[in-house]
Amino acid sequence: MENQRNVILAMVLMALMLLGWDIGMRYYYPQPAKSAATASAAPAPAPTLKPNREGGLQAPADVALEKQDLAQSLAAGHRVAIDAPGLKGSINLLGGLVDDLTLARHRETLDKNSPPVRLFSPAGTPAQHYAQVGWIGQNGLAAPGPDTMWQADGAKLTPATPITLRWTNPTGQTFAIRYAIDANYMITVTQSVSNAGGAPVAAKPFALVNRTDRTASIDTWNVHSGPIAAFDGAVTFDNNYADVKTAGTVSPAGSANWIGFTDIYWLSALIPDTANGAVQPKGDFRNVSPDIFRADLIYPVATVAPGQTGTQTVHLFAGAKENNVLEAYEKQGATNLSLSIDWGWFRWFEKPIFWLLDSLFRAVHNFGVAIILLTLIVRGMMFPVAQRQFASMAAMRAIQPKLKVIQERFKDDKQKQQQEIMALYKEEGVNPLAGCLPIFLQIPVFFALYKVLVLTIEMRHQPFFGWIKDLSAPDPLHVLNLFGLLPFNPPAFLAIGVLAILLGITMWAQFKLQPAAMDPSQQQVMALMPWMMMFVMAPFAAGLLIYWITSNLLTIAQQKYLYSRHPQLKAQANKDQLDIDRVVAREQKAQAPKDGPRKPKAR
Repeated sequence: MENQRNVILAMVLMALMLLGWDIGMRYYYPQPAKSAATASAAPAPAPTLKPNREGGLQAPADVALEKQDLAQSLAAGHRVAIDAPGLKGSINLLGGLVDDLTLARHRETLDKNSPPVRLFSPAGTPAQHYAQVGWIGQNGLAAPGPDTMWQADGAKLTPATPITLRWTNPTGQTFAIRYAIDANYMITVTQSVSNAGGAPVAAKPFALVNRTDRTASIDTWNVHSGPIAAFDGAVTFDNNYADVKTAGTVSPAGSANWIGFTDIYWLSALIPDTANGAVQPKGDFRNVSPDIFRADLIYPVATVAPGQTGTQTVHLFAGAKENNVLEAYEKQGATNLSLSIDWGWFRWFEKPIFWLLDSLFRAVHNFGVAIILLTLIVRGMMFPVAQRQFASMAAMRAIQPKLKVIQERFKDDKQKQQQEIMALYKEEGVNPLAGCLPIFLQIPVFFALYKVLVLTIEMRHQPFFGWIKDLSAPDPLHVLNLFGLLPFNPPAFLAIGVLAILLGITMWAQFKLQPAAMDPSQQQVMALMPWMMMFVMAPFAAGLLIYWITSNLLTIAQQKYLYSRHPQLKAQANKDQLDIDRVVAREQKAQAPKDGPRKPKAR
């Protein structure tokens, strides 16, 4: 049964290896997104490269054209500045578009002088992304359109100074859009129609987010990037850009709590006001040109009587998916907005891990140290389990003579042999699978930390010490380029960094302390496993490797301590290793005449 325990261990590690290889190769290195099309309505200046982890334009020609087009658009004037702690940018008075937003708290790169992350960019630029509210006039009503030049009652939108845009048509109806902004990422937009005419008028309000998929982050099986919404309280990740392109229009059932587009770290979403019995709109996603997509809020037609004003409010979230900020907006009425972070099925476990890690970070101000402290806490909680594991191993060693007797007595009747072995376990109170429990308990912790590191903006660009400048990215120093001294980046499967080497060494040391497998072939598999995992884990986030290395070191210390308390177990393990070495040597000696050179026959 010791063999069976090691077989199970090997199977678990192999499963982690296969899963890790797939995730690491697909997530940390550019791969095609689910949306295959990258062409825009106009011919692209250069082929669009594969999306990366954070999104944004990839082709140098696209980046250069975006810089040029953006400068021209912003220099054209007729803009109201946006100046808030979380958001900077401007509102375009031509069409009343929110089309210029940068995130003041987040930089594009690790460089402190790097520009802030740009989320919104004007229509017609390669990185087109904007929000718009408006009306569709009914029965001939003249409503503002994309060419309408609005008049603003101020020059700058700040948390203390809302801005109202106005436009009056020839028949006496005044349309107004009031913008208010908070200290984070929410813009509250109030649409109103005042009817000074002599007859009722009807208009259909709308709100939309328009964007290109050329700037989308990579969309994988376990991290969603693309259209996202909550309908009747349920957050749906079902649709990606390719789905919307194939269907043309996707209209989920139910009323829209919010709707928009997500990348790994960023979100742009419309949240209709639900206060005071407000009308609940429908929502849909549309592919309006080859690489342009739209998320719509669809309202019923509203009628405004003479002398009356009709109003409607929608909230625009445009910013980083910071968990605490999203949860605060939830308390203000944005249903399940924090689930725009793709926690997956195990968020009940991942969110506590995130909370603990974030709390430790706030205490020590270093996420790497916080990860180490988290590992200490996890290992400390599982120490009693490890003690029971060693006690179980000791009990298994103690009954080995009885097991050998049963195996020899019933060697020709495997069914009877298993029945007698199980009866022996029951009689002696031994659980042969108890040794696997700590491994299975580690798996959800490992996966939860993996999801936290790749999903949460709080980990982005967080340094540790020395060369580790971003714990959410792979180790940047690789063996094949002499740790950055040579000017090239090795291919993904050879990008072995310092942390990966430390992981392999600590896993090797950990396995050396474990009781050896009785089967020599299993022992060889376990001997290779640390170096296989070194290659598999190299592309993962540096923070994840720090967790695993720390866990290995603690396991080594734990094993040494428990061996000191169970000397008979260590002695038996040493004896088993000697027995295995003798078996291997005997097998090699037995095969030597067959495999070796033939001796010349005597003449």
